[in-house]
Amino acid sequence: MTSRSPLLELPGAVEADGIDAGVAGHYGDPFREQKLLLAGEGVVDLSHRGVVRVSGPDRLTWLHSLTTQHLLALQPHHPVTTLILSPHGHVEHVMSGHDDGSALWLHVEPHAATPLVAWLLSMRFMMQVEVSDVSAEWAAVARSESTVEFVRRSELANLPATSGARPCGLWAFDALRIARGEPRHGLDTDHKTIPNEVGWIGSAVHLDKGCYRGQETVTRVHTLGRPPRRLVLLHLDGSVDHLPVTGDAVQTDGREVGSVGSAARHHELGPIALAVVKRSVDPAAILLAGGVPASQEVLVDPEVGLHVRPRM
Repeated sequence: MTSRSPLLELPGAVEADGIDAGVAGHYGDPFREQKLLLAGEGVVDLSHRGVVRVSGPDRLTWLHSLTTQHLLALQPHHPVTTLILSPHGHVEHVMSGHDDGSALWLHVEPHAATPLVAWLLSMRFMMQVEVSDVSAEWAAVARSESTVEFVRRSELANLPATSGARPCGLWAFDALRIARGEPRHGLDTDHKTIPNEVGWIGSAVHLDKGCYRGQETVTRVHTLGRPPRRLVLLHLDGSVDHLPVTGDAVQTDGREVGSVGSAARHHELGPIALAVVKRSVDPAAILLAGGVPASQEVLVDPEVGLHVRPRM
């Protein structure tokens, strides 16, 4: 969805750029906006994201068979994130949302709804399901630092008044996401990413369910351990006046060992970023992220999976 949000007409609104163009990056004070979100007093315009509606009596059984998450007993209004993987286990789509009892509502990255719907329709066969891109009528909004809901797009302009919350921008929303160590598909991942590398085992991948595309890779890496790369939270040198940008190289001892995903300034932690680095990188090593010195906070254990190996 590429239309310009009416909330950009609010006082102080500054539009985000890149893939997030069309909604506000901030409303004048990103640190205050972070605090509002943490207190449950803010609302974030995510109307640039795609919204997909899956209805029909077979919807949960069908998606359970196609995606990484256990959906058979999904309770109404319980938040869920699930993935679609390639046959080799690489992440192709990330979907988050909830089921309202009659349909599953999902939000995806900007411009991702059309290819997702096309792929899902190609896999429908004889199942009683309907899949629709409803981004033109519905919009995603976040009423806290992590809870996403859906509203009619026609109601966006009045959202601050009807919600009783203060408008907050994507800079604040992303700063809190990064601090939680939650990757964003397409920024903190690439075409080679497998769920094991970025901490999606458990939160988006259920290990005790039936077969789905890409499961063999996920299971093998989980049981044998040591994914080739790992997600880290970088605590950046606060004396540097700029943040690294998505795609900047991460280096140690003059060697490139990974790349930066998303970066932000956190109201308590200071400048932070997510990066994916080689598993072999020493967790204690000081890195250069886009030329900015940074220490690491481990998010994905370099030895993850070894705990499930059978003892000889």
